[in-house]
Amino acid sequence: MGNQTLVNKNISSEKQSLEVASQWQLIWWRFRKHKLAMVGVVVIIVFYIIAFFAPFIAPYGPHERTGQVFAPPLWASFITEDGFQLRPVVFGFEKELDMETFQRTYYEDRSQIYPIEFFTRGQSYKLFGIIETDLHLFGVEEGGFIFLMGTDKIGRDVFSRVIYGARISLSIGLIGVILSLIFGLIFGGISGYFGGRIDLIIQRIIEILRSFPTIPLWMTLAAAIPKEWSPINVYFAITVILSLVGWTGLARVVRGRFLSIRDEDFVYAARMAGASNWRIIRKHLIPSFYSHIIASITLAIPQMIIAETSLSFLGLGLRAPVISLGVLLQGGQNINAIVLAPWLLMPALFVIVTVLSFNFVGDGLRDAADPYSHNS
Repeated sequence: MGNQTLVNKNISSEKQSLEVASQWQLIWWRFRKHKLAMVGVVVIIVFYIIAFFAPFIAPYGPHERTGQVFAPPLWASFITEDGFQLRPVVFGFEKELDMETFQRTYYEDRSQIYPIEFFTRGQSYKLFGIIETDLHLFGVEEGGFIFLMGTDKIGRDVFSRVIYGARISLSIGLIGVILSLIFGLIFGGISGYFGGRIDLIIQRIIEILRSFPTIPLWMTLAAAIPKEWSPINVYFAITVILSLVGWTGLARVVRGRFLSIRDEDFVYAARMAGASNWRIIRKHLIPSFYSHIIASITLAIPQMIIAETSLSFLGLGLRAPVISLGVLLQGGQNINAIVLAPWLLMPALFVIVTVLSFNFVGDGLRDAADPYSHNS
């Protein structure tokens, strides 16, 4: 009887918690049940932390040449000829050049042992553009190399360049989505709230934009960017281009929600109280579906990342010396380079994991925001 009473009390307390919980608390409780979404959150947080501290985490500079061309990935090991080691090490290597095919072949030399050092000194950089330092998370002593993803055709460390490239690609996704959110809320809100001729004009504009094939539209807009522009100007131009193309989907969502709730009693009450149209939209309509907006923009971020990667891969977006995941993947356009160094496709793996993580989080938020979802 005592155990049953305790169970009943727990059930009763959970019901009371549900009755007094806010909308955000209910969404969070439902979201936590989505295992893939929680994994996606962890992966995204880790990736953004790595990108944020890219100069510190990367063992080499983004343009630093190691002198080892098309070197294969060199992983850390805990096992040497002397047995198990608590401190990870990397081995040296020897290389041979085939004079007929001019291909380099690398051979691991286990007699050369280089312990991995943490918080070591390396190429100097400015952390956050302010703090000048040469401290790196890990590295090896002079004479050894640590290439987690190999090197490219001029001996630059692919792992370090992927980290630097992720900083650009991930930031474009966030900034692009913020701009798309602003455009989508403004035009979708005006269209859904006022209706009539304004709604007709905005919807025709949206339909025209959505009728263009995506790749040719990107190519046309990107081709308008002057080639003499600095990398920073090109970066912001690409961000604006992606935003101008990507706001239409969110605008449709916002318009549909406004049409469904603009005639609700709380909207009439606000009008009777003398609230302006702007205040009704800002204080009453938009907050009523915050959760759906968050889910929509979460699903839009991977689309922005893929769009930037595609543009840069085609040579229409960011260009060297700027480093993005799309720019790095340009090395995969040469089939000979891929045969010699398949690790040059490693940036694609980063894109895939990032996009999947955002999609998992977006699906989890969408299910959590829907009170009729099967996960709730």
